[in-house]
Amino acid sequence: MRRWLLGALLGVLVLVNAGCIIPAFSGDPTRRTQQLLFVSDNFRKMLEEWERIWFLDQPDHMTPYRSHGVIL
Repeated sequence: MRRWLLGALLGVLVLVNAGCIIPAFSGDPTRRTQQLLFVSDNFRKMLEEWERIWFLDQPDHMTPYRSHGVIL
């Protein structure tokens, strides 16, 4: 009975916890907004860096639309 009760209590604690035990962002709305802006800017820069590493930001030369001149 004790094992069942402890298991049920642990299950309730896990279900009630909606996120991490330690919150990732501040509780102050202005500071939290600033933190979220920094995080989203870092994600944008990470995507640009990934595209630059894999040369996805370069023009595709297999299409008839070339960016350097001859065919448009």
